[in-house]
Amino acid sequence: MFRVILLAIAISISSCGDGQKEPQSTKQMINGITFVATSKPIDSTAIKPLKVKYSASHAAVIPYASMRDLHSPEIVYNHDRGWWGEKIEGATKTIAMMHEQDIAVMLKPQVWIWHGEYTGHIKLDTEEQWQQLETTYESYIMTFARLAQDTNVELFCVGTELESFIAARPAYWNNLINKIKTVYKGKLTYASNWDSYALVPFWEQLDYIGVDAYFPMCDLKTPSVTNAAASWEKWKGDLSSLSRKRNKPILFTEYGYISADYAGVEPWKDAQEGHEVNEEAQRILLETMYNEVWHEDWFAGGYLWKHHTEFGRRGLEKQFTTQDKIAEAVVKKQYSK
Repeated sequence: MFRVILLAIAISISSCGDGQKEPQSTKQMINGITFVATSKPIDSTAIKPLKVKYSASHAAVIPYASMRDLHSPEIVYNHDRGWWGEKIEGATKTIAMMHEQDIAVMLKPQVWIWHGEYTGHIKLDTEEQWQQLETTYESYIMTFARLAQDTNVELFCVGTELESFIAARPAYWNNLINKIKTVYKGKLTYASNWDSYALVPFWEQLDYIGVDAYFPMCDLKTPSVTNAAASWEKWKGDLSSLSRKRNKPILFTEYGYISADYAGVEPWKDAQEGHEVNEEAQRILLETMYNEVWHEDWFAGGYLWKHHTEFGRRGLEKQFTTQDKIAEAVVKKQYSK
């Protein structure tokens, strides 16, 4: 009996090795790409570049809705003249194809205002108009919240850059998020603009603090790594502080830079008239972001803006996408880690 006991003790010690703890699992980063909805139906070959070009693990699907102008209270979505990928049918099939290729999805319903006016400046004149906006936005967002649940979407975004709407109607937003939770059981975020994320009043109701990360970097034609890294120090401090205060990870619901001169001055803007193609500026800014942010313990990952399957008349030379540009390899290297 004594020998049996000793043998049991020896086996127990052997199973513990030298007393070291098992290594902790590596945090699963959200290495995401925003997938531009298509005007016509697609098949699975349109999804393959997300893995091949970027080694992406996640993708954002955006079924846009529209408003006529900043003073219009009606949101229109899923209409006959809309793009296939923005309609319920197209979004459903796009999500299914992504899941088939082991790509997790953030469904991100987003409002677009005619002529490109900024959604954060919506301003309505009467209580009746605000109520109409609330009703039409709820119809829109709840439609896609149900779709997110039906298609097992991993993450749902309740809104994008709607600062004035949130400031004017905070009770509405609290109630809306509660309604979303009754139909969608996955994780939630909201995509706040880079200059207003600290003002969002409902982070405690969500799983991620979503930030569209177009932080100004520097005013050089071609940024230097030194200047870009120094700029990140301020933004990182602010992001880290809010993450710890709210006990929520930061998610870059959008991030990226144009491939043109002065890409770091106002990164939310398209290339300005007279600015030349500058792929090196895009490469430096992305590489610096990855080096400065991606390893932080408060950071969950992000969605690069953006990947196109269809190509319009303007071309992509100066646009945000890294497709077939030198920065494409930078993204793939980071996402492959």
